[in-house]
Amino acid sequence: KLHCFYSGRLTLQVRDSNTPEPTVQPQLKKRKSEVRPCSLIVKCWRSEEGTSPCVLIETPHKELEPSDPKSFRQFTFKNLFIQPSPIPQLSWASCDDVWIKMLNKELKYIHDKSYLQKHPKVQPKMRAILLDWLFEVSEVYSLHRQTAYLAQDFFDRFMLTQDDMNKDYLQLIGITALFIAAKIEEIYPPKIFEFAYVTDGACDTWDIQKTELHILKALEWNLCPETPISWLKLYCQVEAQSDAENFLVPQFKQETYIQITQLLDLCLMDIGALDFSYSVLAAAAFGHFSSFDVVHRVSGLSWETVSPCARWMTPFMETLRSEPPPQLKSFVKVKPEDRHNIQTHVAYLDLLRKAQERQLDSFDGSLSPLPLSESTLTPPNSAEKPANP
Repeated sequence: KLHCFYSGRLTLQVRDSNTPEPTVQPQLKKRKSEVRPCSLIVKCWRSEEGTSPCVLIETPHKELEPSDPKSFRQFTFKNLFIQPSPIPQLSWASCDDVWIKMLNKELKYIHDKSYLQKHPKVQPKMRAILLDWLFEVSEVYSLHRQTAYLAQDFFDRFMLTQDDMNKDYLQLIGITALFIAAKIEEIYPPKIFEFAYVTDGACDTWDIQKTELHILKALEWNLCPETPISWLKLYCQVEAQSDAENFLVPQFKQETYIQITQLLDLCLMDIGALDFSYSVLAAAAFGHFSSFDVVHRVSGLSWETVSPCARWMTPFMETLRSEPPPQLKSFVKVKPEDRHNIQTHVAYLDLLRKAQERQLDSFDGSLSPLPLSESTLTPPNSAEKPANP
């Protein structure tokens, strides 16, 4: 950590009666080694008017101590390419700054499915059941999709910091993660007793409060990742953008958006989704309803980066294609133009089972080419592929 210390000295100055009394600045915090007894600094002579000529003079800042390069952690990152910002010119911010900040979060917030190796009592199916339940709770309380996805991120990253977690604590960790996410994202989040109520007596408010502090400390208060939903919303908005002045106002079709989010919901319940960065996961889902040319334009990602995730996602897309398309739901106190932002729930566990069965069937080596259809991400011709950065 870099520290900057101030040297505070009491200096006597000659007071001119024609000049106003200078304001006495508060003492700056000193290191413990420099703290002196109060009796040494209060014995100052005073004028007849009762005012003190003692003025605290602030000295120039000392040079910052050089940082220790050994204190920085080393990470290896995948699927991240620094590309020109696909965000159009904005009147209220720099599009390059916004884009770089989003990319930096991909580096800062690390998720990895290998945490299951640290928890032998936890199985991938338990995580899927927990996320399915959290999606259902989110719909009951009309929570936003971003809230549910924040809870998923908090849960996975918290488990990455722990060892040998008992499966009996998963529900408490999950509902606490949703409680934290709701306080961050929602304008009127549900009360803590409501989160305890939905656990049907398994957790009380005191359990949630203790676990909340535990999670916050484990995550080091890093609570603002770019989730797959935030990346997807950006891609959809860039593709549909017609007016840069109203970039914050959604201009994409709600019907298409909820179809893509349903694909993301289903994929995220599979632990294999943590093999990919959130930006790539959202780009692959978006590509199953578009083409690679559009995906590259709105995300800047290369075909080599997106295609492994798109192939992994194909069984999930085929499963949803065999089901009726999702419909926009109405929620009390939710405006029609905001309905697509509310997290919804369907029979995800049944859909996940069907998708994983399709995955097993495709392990015979037939995964390399993607099926050719209008709703599936297909590679461009070799002459049309963008050059890698």
